[in-house]
Amino acid sequence: MEYRIAVVDRDSCKPEKCSQECLKYCPVVRTGGEAVIIEDKAIISEELCVGCGICIRKCPFKAISIVGLPHELEGKEVHRYGQNGFVLYNLPIPRKGHVVGLLGPNGTGKTTAVRILSGQLKPNLGKESADWDEIFDRFAGTELLDYLKALISGIRTSVKPQYIEAIPKVYKGKARELLEKADEIGQMDVMVEKLELKNSLNRDVKNLSGGELQRLAIAACFLKDADFYFLDEVTSYLDIYQRTSVAKVIKEKAEDKPVLIVEHDIAILDMLADYVHLSYGEPAVYGVITHPKGVRTGINQYLRGYLPEENIRIREKAIEFDVFQPRESELENIMLEYPSFKKTLNGFRLEVEGGEIKQSEVLGIVGPNATGKSTFVKILAGVLEDDEKKVDLKHLELKTSYKPQYIKAEVEKSVAAFLTSINPMVNTSYYKTEFLKPLRIEELMDRNLNDLSGGELQRVAIIACLLREADLYLLDEPSAHLDVEQRTEVARIIRRFALNSKKSVFVVDHDIYLIDMISDRLIVFDGEPGRKGKSSKPLNMKDGMNRFLSNLGITFRRDEETKRPRVNKLNSRLDREQKSKGEYYYYFN
Repeated sequence: MEYRIAVVDRDSCKPEKCSQECLKYCPVVRTGGEAVIIEDKAIISEELCVGCGICIRKCPFKAISIVGLPHELEGKEVHRYGQNGFVLYNLPIPRKGHVVGLLGPNGTGKTTAVRILSGQLKPNLGKESADWDEIFDRFAGTELLDYLKALISGIRTSVKPQYIEAIPKVYKGKARELLEKADEIGQMDVMVEKLELKNSLNRDVKNLSGGELQRLAIAACFLKDADFYFLDEVTSYLDIYQRTSVAKVIKEKAEDKPVLIVEHDIAILDMLADYVHLSYGEPAVYGVITHPKGVRTGINQYLRGYLPEENIRIREKAIEFDVFQPRESELENIMLEYPSFKKTLNGFRLEVEGGEIKQSEVLGIVGPNATGKSTFVKILAGVLEDDEKKVDLKHLELKTSYKPQYIKAEVEKSVAAFLTSINPMVNTSYYKTEFLKPLRIEELMDRNLNDLSGGELQRVAIIACLLREADLYLLDEPSAHLDVEQRTEVARIIRRFALNSKKSVFVVDHDIYLIDMISDRLIVFDGEPGRKGKSSKPLNMKDGMNRFLSNLGITFRRDEETKRPRVNKLNSRLDREQKSKGEYYYYFN
């Protein structure tokens, strides 16, 4: 038994450009009703919709979605953004003394849930509005009732926002001043020490790196004297060592106060959370949040794509991880041998060991932040020169395509115009099938670049990089702001692209899952962050990961059920056992 909801994408709907002829395809008209335009947007009567799908196929702007939902969800709406807008079902439950994780695709209501639980958004129960008595009746008999009553009674919440890149836009001044203003518990020095922010304190916020901004935002959140803490994506721009340090700080805070964390790095979430809620649905259409699950069970269900308690399949195919490592490139044709070189920049010194790049391979680049990874790829891309000007790919007649770490919309163009200017063939069936559809770029084509979210802009930037005609492709942190499904698609797209086009791809990233799925070989960076860095030559996967993780003092194992990487708790039996054997990675539970 299902019931239907109609959703109209407010960003895509353009009735002023739509011929009145289009209205004959509207399900409302076909069943005797009227198509209504309110505030220049189409409104569809869900009561009269027969779910034929004609309007979806005929709408030139792909703005309409008609979705059949299980009848069990009817009446469980928590919030809806206006008539025919996105609707959220259920909420996660903060628990005192625990870290609760929230995992799911972008656009399925995770940030909306955080806004409701933190008191920034009053739930409307799917109607135009709802008073608190109605809301209390809706959650009567659940753990959320007491929480919501406490919320309107004045409990304090503290939120770490998702997009930390916006911080310099809303705050002008030094990092120290921001933390002093946020510190309500007198723990600023302690938090600075734990999150290694000492060298950032006297710098302007606008000059901080992404990793520094992320740790600054986490510190500011936890320095508030709050009753509940909410953190929306804490690992973006952080290396594995920093992610582990942040996880320790979060666990310590959760001993006294409830913490809810939205996160896409499953390895860290697995180590950090006590319980996990999963969100699923149709991005920008509807989202459903499950009941709490054990962390290992919940994550494994999420990766398999089937939720047995709910009897719901949320993904056509399971996310799978290869068992046998290392994976060597089948083709041994060497495209390029690059020399050893050095680069000195603003007091930082980088030493790079020479190596070779093979055709049709993906080289993963890993290492702590501020040890020269981005500088390395900028030199290969021709954005920077090495000290002795040894690296000159143009002289070798090799073209490069580069996606930088920090991306922003620098042109006033639609996505379609931007991508077409890079490659006029972008609208052919090949590029649609291989690039646009897997990352859902088609639905963004009419949008302006300046109106895209961080995750949407990231997907467009990745595709733009791969659309350029080049021999060597360099992508710096492509996983930032992408959910697990999107990261999996990025890995698949890049590997197929390298193999089919006989091109070579460099990928800098901190997501172990992405690196594991995507890489044939690894280049490992180490050194003293901010002062000096050194790179290895390309190594096979096992040697590379063991070298990288041993530098950080962290061990990983594989889950015996899904074969996914899992972080061992520091000083646990498995952690000590693996270190004694020198096996920091590819170890089975």
